[in-house]
Amino acid sequence: SDLRQMLATKSVENIQFLPFLTTDANNLSWLGYGCLKGDGTVITVNAIGATLQTLYILVYLYYSPAKRPVLLQVLLLLAVVVTGYGYFTNLVDTGMRLTHLGLFCSVFTITMYLSPLADLAKVIRSKSTRCLSFPLTVTTLVASSSWTLYGLQLHDPYITVPNVPGIVTSLVRFWLFQRYRPEKDKPY
Repeated sequence: SDLRQMLATKSVENIQFLPFLTTDANNLSWLGYGCLKGDGTVITVNAIGATLQTLYILVYLYYSPAKRPVLLQVLLLLAVVVTGYGYFTNLVDTGMRLTHLGLFCSVFTITMYLSPLADLAKVIRSKSTRCLSFPLTVTTLVASSSWTLYGLQLHDPYITVPNVPGIVTSLVRFWLFQRYRPEKDKPY
């Protein structure tokens, strides 16, 4: 919906850039994990995700009136990816590479899933779920549940464990949507 809004309005007004950037970094990290592990599912899903996030970043950059801060953040992401690649290929022992990358990806994913909880205080104070996205909550629940089941099937804790917080935070957000129904919404 953010991409559709940017294309329709030819503007990035009210659209945050950081989620595009962090999701791209997350996809690229998991893509590396999938390549190291030789897991076609992880490779395919994250290659598509990284491609879409990169498209979102390019559209955001195109419509952004302040290109310099956006470019600096993109360059920072590229520096992190290149540094990470160098670290995992040159400094980490081959036998431990998958473990280190899996741990890194897990921590990054857990952080991403917990970040929406920062809006919890705002939701409770205002008694409004206006700052939460219902479609994103549904998507997060479906995606994190699917990855948790996939990780359980493979006995891969690096896929299973970081997706459990996605399920929990989605359920908390569903509870908030139920508790503060749209008809009770008040402006901030």
